[in-house]
Amino acid sequence: MNKQILSWCLYDFANSSYSAVIAAVIFPVFYATVIVGNESGLGDLWWGRAISLSMAIVAITSPFLGGIADIAHKRKSMLFVYTALSIVSVSLFYFLQKGMYLEGFILIVLANIGMEGALVFYNSYLINIAESGRQGRVSAWGFGLGYAGSICSLLIALWLIKQGNISAVWPATALFFAVFSIPIFLYLPKDKRHHDGIISSAIKGLKTTLQTFKGIIKDKDSRRFLLAYFIYEDGINTVIVFSSIFAATTLHFKTEEIIILYLTVQVTALIGSFIMARPIDVWGAKKVVMASLSLWLTVSVASYFVYTKEIFFMVATLAGLGLGTVQSASRALFARFIKTGKEAEYFGVYALVGKTSAIIGPLIFGYVSSLYGSQRPAVLSVGLLFLIGMVILYLVKDIKIQRNDTDCHVLFVKE
Repeated sequence: MNKQILSWCLYDFANSSYSAVIAAVIFPVFYATVIVGNESGLGDLWWGRAISLSMAIVAITSPFLGGIADIAHKRKSMLFVYTALSIVSVSLFYFLQKGMYLEGFILIVLANIGMEGALVFYNSYLINIAESGRQGRVSAWGFGLGYAGSICSLLIALWLIKQGNISAVWPATALFFAVFSIPIFLYLPKDKRHHDGIISSAIKGLKTTLQTFKGIIKDKDSRRFLLAYFIYEDGINTVIVFSSIFAATTLHFKTEEIIILYLTVQVTALIGSFIMARPIDVWGAKKVVMASLSLWLTVSVASYFVYTKEIFFMVATLAGLGLGTVQSASRALFARFIKTGKEAEYFGVYALVGKTSAIIGPLIFGYVSSLYGSQRPAVLSVGLLFLIGMVILYLVKDIKIQRNDTDCHVLFVKE
């Protein structure tokens, strides 16, 4: 593994501290139950609003900024700006107190814009650092190290909470994110010098992005994949941002129990990511995504009927096996549709689709939970998203990379 690939994967290790501690496990529960109060589902509603608004901003701006990054050669600079925004915002969580729901809302929106916006430019480097026949496994290695980062950051958070110092969790997470992000800025290719101004680049970027979007829409398989991705990613994002709140509110998990649960899920996700790294390239990314979605469908339906912590622990552990696999395989499958020189533009559109889906799901979950006074109907509806996504994805032609000792070529196989 060369320095560029390792530094790229380490960024996943770094930002997973945010994904685990801030987006998925500890801060959602802290904000919903302590800052806002969630007895009637009001915390769910405010958390859903914050995630949806931040995702909407990222979705709207990503294709535009992706075009600018490609035209003006500013991918690395944009990656740095978004990363810094997330790190600084998370650090400021330290000052939040009970009742400061509006201040928390603003900081959540800023932190999430930084994190999710950075991923547009981070993902776009995949096809620059790995040849087509290895993109699936490199993508999976990134997710695998990401789960290792989640485990490490959660262990640090658990130690701080046991010391009775939960406020220190937020700056500690920001520091973790910052330190392990350093290699990607040292070893990835530098931005090229460009003589056009930012306004000129912005106009060119917008035109180029619109052309790219039109080209993707005209291609039948790209269009079908993005529609399927839009739907099933909606389910995945909704599960991620509400799983800890469901465990705390409906099943009465304590903070320490939620962390232990999530640590176990991260271990199984790490195992699943590395086990399925090579099969993504050998079997085809589509087959791997379909298998993972089948697993997630089973998990979402089973969660509706769970009433004990022990059974939910088993269900969540099973879900972990397919978590990293479906995301890494989806990224690898989409990468094979991309034309050289349009990496950030294509991943800007990829982000537009993924982040737009994250607007709808959390809003629906928060609304249904508030309407019925129960999270179970909201959980059950998520399974339908996985089912619809699978049906549409079945119609997409898989792109398999066949390798031997002398050549490497691409086959289009409809399955």
